[in-house]
Amino acid sequence: MAIDPVCKMTVDEKKSAATSEYKGKKYYFCAAGCKKAFDQNPEKYLARKN
Repeated sequence: MAIDPVCKMTVDEKKSAATSEYKGKKYYFCAAGCKKAFDQNPEKYLARKN
């Protein structure tokens, strides 16, 4: 299981709504909206620790 970096939901990698790759790492999203937000500003979501 992965954690959606935007909303922090648990996401099954096999059933994720969307994925993005950033700096060589793949991220999984619960919805297209979370992917869109992440793609616009990935550092904003990766800098947050909680």
